[in-house]
Amino acid sequence: MLVGVPKEIKTHEYRVGLTPSSVRELVHHGHSVIVESGAGAAIDFGDELYRAAGAEIVPTAEDVFARADMVVKVKEPQPVECRRLREGQILFTYLHLAPDPEQARLLVESDAVCVAYETVTDARGGLPLLAPMSEVAGRMSIQAGAHCLEKSQGGRGVLLGGVPGVPAAKVVVLGGGVVGTNAARMAMGMEAHVTVIDKSLPRLKELDLQFGAMLNTIYSTVDAIEEHVTGADLVIGGVLVPGASAPKLVTREMIGRMNPGSVVVDVAIDQGGCFETSKPTTHAEPTYLVDDVVHYCVANMPGGVARTSTVALNNATLPFALALADKGYRRALAEDIHLRRGLNVHEGKVTYKEVSEALGTPYTPAEDALGL
Repeated sequence: MLVGVPKEIKTHEYRVGLTPSSVRELVHHGHSVIVESGAGAAIDFGDELYRAAGAEIVPTAEDVFARADMVVKVKEPQPVECRRLREGQILFTYLHLAPDPEQARLLVESDAVCVAYETVTDARGGLPLLAPMSEVAGRMSIQAGAHCLEKSQGGRGVLLGGVPGVPAAKVVVLGGGVVGTNAARMAMGMEAHVTVIDKSLPRLKELDLQFGAMLNTIYSTVDAIEEHVTGADLVIGGVLVPGASAPKLVTREMIGRMNPGSVVVDVAIDQGGCFETSKPTTHAEPTYLVDDVVHYCVANMPGGVARTSTVALNNATLPFALALADKGYRRALAEDIHLRRGLNVHEGKVTYKEVSEALGTPYTPAEDALGL
């Protein structure tokens, strides 16, 4: 199979779909790889490293999309990229279609085979291709939030961990999954006062066993969210419903009752966000104010630490990319139900139920689309 890697074009996105090491693995399996010139240059993966790994360097993204049997990316394709896709071509990347009807429409019109990282599952019910970026985003959310709390950034002028004689900041984490756990770990490491709110009692028990008395765990109700959010210095939104839009857990009214200069970081913004006041931002302009509360809603947070993120992502995606290339997508999806759950669009049909529900489009089960 001919696998293609274009350079990412989303604002301040420096990650790349395949590392040179991943290219070498694909070549070792008998496949050919083409990489757009400069695709990894920003994170010190220069063209010479890709050539040494066995890739062919091509001058433009158009070359990649025109020639490749499978395109491997990081972020969801932008409109210009969607229009370059063709019938039967495999797209393997993050999609986050639920809050993005235009992208969904363009992918449906392309007749391509679109496999989304974020809905591939594992035997434990986890999301193995989302987890590495959730780990990164969860950890980054605390350092971003701590920075936003500085007075020069519009914050309250609060040091997350306080100092002897001065209270630590109150950090509330919505969701005890991968994002929330990593955020809580970093916040506790900076000696903040940390509360995690989740609707799963088993998960709260796991967190209690893991972190002990350092962490305050609260069962999620409207009352609990209102009480803890309105009194927080920093709120991290880390709630995920796989493939679907994130629930709006924090209302505009709650935001209005927070202290001026408080900070919210919406890690769920790729899926629409879990604050009513959230709207996507970029690394170039990461924050805005609503009712004097600083909102950090960068839609590709892990892109800020692009080298770490790229290597972590490739560690997780490479086995699936190899399966798609080695077996062809039909056999790979037929044999692996977990990879099959990543199929969101297949030759003009939406094949992921939560996406179809979010967008109000017809739903075709992946098994039906593939003729299984």
